[in-house]
Amino acid sequence: MTAITLRRALFWALLVGFIAWDFAHSDPVNLRLEPPMITAGSGQAVSGGHCSMPK
Repeated sequence: MTAITLRRALFWALLVGFIAWDFAHSDPVNLRLEPPMITAGSGQAVSGGHCSMPK
């Protein structure tokens, strides 16, 4: 194995390992409690995490 191939394999192994760890330790997402992404015309105010909105 060359150094580039080894680094590439290590990167993907770490990435897949991190995703597996995160999936195992995170609470499941309840889609019914998530704020709507687009509320155009629904009468609801957007309450999502919009970083550009002034506080």
